[in-house]
Amino acid sequence: MKDKIIKRFAAFVLTIFSIGIFSACVDKKINNGNEAVKIRLNEVVRSVFYAPMYIAINEGFFLEEGIEIELTTGQGADKTMQQLLSGNADIGFSGPEQVIYIYNQGREDYPVVFAKLTQTDGSFIVGRKENPDFKWEDLKGAEIIGARPGGMPQMVFEYVLRNHGLDPRTDVSLVTNIDFTATSGAFKAGTGEYVNLFEPTASMLEKEGSGKILASIGKAAGDIPYTAFYTTKSYMEENPEIVQRFTNAIYKGQLWYERHSAEEIADAIISFFPGTDRDIIISVVNNYKEIEAIAKTPIIEEEDLNRLMDIIQEYDSNLIKERPPYEKIINNEFAEKAME
Repeated sequence: MKDKIIKRFAAFVLTIFSIGIFSACVDKKINNGNEAVKIRLNEVVRSVFYAPMYIAINEGFFLEEGIEIELTTGQGADKTMQQLLSGNADIGFSGPEQVIYIYNQGREDYPVVFAKLTQTDGSFIVGRKENPDFKWEDLKGAEIIGARPGGMPQMVFEYVLRNHGLDPRTDVSLVTNIDFTATSGAFKAGTGEYVNLFEPTASMLEKEGSGKILASIGKAAGDIPYTAFYTTKSYMEENPEIVQRFTNAIYKGQLWYERHSAEEIADAIISFFPGTDRDIIISVVNNYKEIEAIAKTPIIEEEDLNRLMDIIQEYDSNLIKERPPYEKIINNEFAEKAME
């Protein structure tokens, strides 16, 4: 009897020891042998447009790389950049035009872009009635609610108009004095014949019968490094391993997004959008998949960056008086290694 008790106790100890070893192996797998580090990430706004980033968080890709994400929202690209430069964020996420502006200010410790997330504008032109034969030339003479003057959505929209033979200042009537959060309401109240909207607002307007999505502004504009991750030159030099692990997680998120359905993506990210209808998120993801808005890799091509600067300079040449050298503000080494 005593021998049986000893054997059972030994088996119990062995089981507990085995579980401990297994847990340690799991922890090691999650952290890839690296000590977990907290990264303060500031995003420009909260948007389904950035699904791969939320996927990387919720599917544990950052944890696998030994990173814990502390996510905050800047509510504006300039505000996100301020958070980075003031030391309140380790990594910023917004349009890379902010990096161009800061570089041209002559700052010694300027920000550098290291990974792209979206590859085109994410807004849509919405009309009051369905028009399957819509052409951009149809906007001539129309009143259109646009975006904030000087912001990338408005600059890209005007770029598309010019590419279709329309002068934004004379051929259309642009309403740009309405707050970003109020444009949909203004359209429903009767302002404008068309409105420029991001998702999920465009899909919500369509679902309630107040408008129809007619065309993708991003698809008409072409490939642009629309939103990207960046950090200061000093942080990148002092923490290359962290930047690499961060980029690895983002690339995993991009791959997961490509390989899964809109329904699966909605389920993976819905926790970031409390109160938002799942069907709306699915609709948004499908719209973005259709126009290939999400970058398939984190690499920023020089040609695409040049198109971005073309758009800005055509809008207002004073915004970029001199183009920064591509190799100064873009570092693709981390993206290239993540894809190996």
